[in-house]
Amino acid sequence: MKKTMAWMATAATLTFALPLLGGQNDPQLDALFAALKSAPSEQAAAPVEARIWALWTTSGTDDIDRLMALGVSAMGEGDFATANAAFTAIVEKAPGFAEGWNKRATLYYLMGAFERSTADVEKTLALEPRHFGALSGLGMIRLAQGDENGALAAFDRALGIHPNVAGAASHIRALREKLKGRQI
Repeated sequence: MKKTMAWMATAATLTFALPLLGGQNDPQLDALFAALKSAPSEQAAAPVEARIWALWTTSGTDDIDRLMALGVSAMGEGDFATANAAFTAIVEKAPGFAEGWNKRATLYYLMGAFERSTADVEKTLALEPRHFGALSGLGMIRLAQGDENGALAAFDRALGIHPNVAGAASHIRALREKLKGRQI
């Protein structure tokens, strides 16, 4: 049944130019996000977060998944040209796959291309509004741009989805303290 549904989604994509259904559409995610929200600590949230990332990064299409692995590996090695080619191929071939956009947004951030990164974060969030990674990334972009209010808003949104997301709480505390000092 699962193979038939995957084939139908692929056939519909090719025949009608519909966006590919990516990992962000997995039916397991709703329960995982509920578990993430109620996790009492980072340690308790870690396996839930890992499962969400595993679902997000799996498109269900071998070609896209190979490109994802290539792009992630290249990005990790600092080979930004190869990573960019891989992630761009993903977003062109599977524009409905949120993680392709998110990975390219991360790459653009690392390259200092903040406007391009922001555009890809926005596409990621349009496809998966619960993407705490994209929201945290947006917070980092805003920090790099000197937009402390924008950074605070992005980190707050990430924390609302994933109360134990790494780094967000400390960024929020620091930003609130800094911004509080300016309101005098």
